[in-house]
Amino acid sequence: QVQLVESGGGLVQAGGSLRLACAASGRVLATRIMAWFRQAPGKEREFVTGINWNSGGTNYADSVKGRFAISRDNAQSTLYLQMNSLKPDDSAIYYCAATPRGQSLTVTSTYRNPGRYDYWGQGTQVTVAS
Repeated sequence: QVQLVESGGGLVQAGGSLRLACAASGRVLATRIMAWFRQAPGKEREFVTGINWNSGGTNYADSVKGRFAISRDNAQSTLYLQMNSLKPDDSAIYYCAATPRGQSLTVTSTYRNPGRYDYWGQGTQVTVAS
């Protein structure tokens, strides 16, 4: 089992920045893909970005490329999402997720499917005011 707890959400003005954190505990994170998803009211959960915990390889949704950055701190078992130049369309609940162990070193497009992830955090609300 992997337990995930997100933090860092809040209300920010358009153009501002937020940094989300996801603290992981339980089984080791090595060889897993860790990702951030988001879900706005009335919409499906969508992939934001993912990272291979071992290789550091990443994948970003086109909508956030160049504005968001995913990173991890192995010593702290913490995943981060730095969000810059925020837009009202970025408003959503943001979820941290982890796959089972033994994943590929490359974060391929298949990891954009929420079904690939077995472990989820409770989510943190991000609201961007215009």
